[in-house]
Amino acid sequence: MAEGLIVRSLRDGSLPGEHAPALCLQDSLLSPASHPIFRHLLTSLLSQSKSTRVVLVAFHRSPSFYLSLLDPASAPRIRILDCYSDPLAWNPQSHSHSSLLTLLTNVNDLTNLLSSILHLAQDLGSPGNGPVAVAIDSVTHMLRHAPLPSVLQLLSNLRSHDKILSLFWLIHTDLHEPKVISSFEYISTMVASLEPIVQLPDYANTNSPSITSLDENYSKAKFNVRLKRRNGRVKLLCEELLIEQGSVKFSSVPSVSSMVAQNLIPKVQFNLQLSDKERMDRANVVLPFEHQGNGQNIEIYDGRRSLTESQKDPTSTKIGGLSEQKRSNNNNSEKGEIHYLRDSDDEQPDSDEDPDDDLDI
Repeated sequence: MAEGLIVRSLRDGSLPGEHAPALCLQDSLLSPASHPIFRHLLTSLLSQSKSTRVVLVAFHRSPSFYLSLLDPASAPRIRILDCYSDPLAWNPQSHSHSSLLTLLTNVNDLTNLLSSILHLAQDLGSPGNGPVAVAIDSVTHMLRHAPLPSVLQLLSNLRSHDKILSLFWLIHTDLHEPKVISSFEYISTMVASLEPIVQLPDYANTNSPSITSLDENYSKAKFNVRLKRRNGRVKLLCEELLIEQGSVKFSSVPSVSSMVAQNLIPKVQFNLQLSDKERMDRANVVLPFEHQGNGQNIEIYDGRRSLTESQKDPTSTKIGGLSEQKRSNNNNSEKGEIHYLRDSDDEQPDSDEDPDDDLDI
């Protein structure tokens, strides 16, 4: 389900007036399965839609590796920007051997990188073909050659361009500070992270993990997806993935909704649920102005005397919520008086007197 939503969002693009959807695919040393997922999303995007075109920016893997994955039918719908062969322009003899490849040297110049991506997108998106998706492998390698603000600005410019359908990239969380990861998550509409199936022990306190545990995390992982909806809500999904002979298979996790809901409950020091006894006690509470409706005359409880006491007192008769006995007691009570004492001698002498006493009226 999570994989289908991601591919559908990357394939459909954005509504008019919105930025292109962006996927941030994260992995770590304990669960390094992001590259098979990246290849799976790339091939799924090309195979599920015959009109989708992709510009692949290759930093981490050789372009020949991606060319070997392509179906001959989908090859004309992809262009690869080669930032892997000669990223620093050290080899002037390097050149591409395929019409699908475009060599880019001096990847430190992100302005040239942006214009190269848009140029390939314009070639693919000829009149009638629509916008083009962009895949970057990976922004971790981009950050080796350019500062963080420049890379973020590049991604933002791609998302806001009318020639770009969607955008997705890889990032390795172990190699960056948390604020760097948060910056890429902020400009993303979808965040997919990998969680290891086997939690490895701490290297400092225990022995090194077994090879079996490492192999299991290489082939299995939890695929956690966070989608930001257009109305501001966030949807959380979790699936298990299995990698067998290069193919990626997704399976649903049982009762994942209850697990996510339990994790979202704030940690408080009191119980948010009522016990059976507390529910019974709450139901037996007599509320003010509550009609009894027990077949007798309806009496209104005024909150100053319990209903049980008023029923036991035969001399008390309710009139307007107040008994006659209380009314008589109130009438016989003494009248109150107000006495004023001057606070100090500095106060004006006539401050407590009638200001009109000196007038001849």
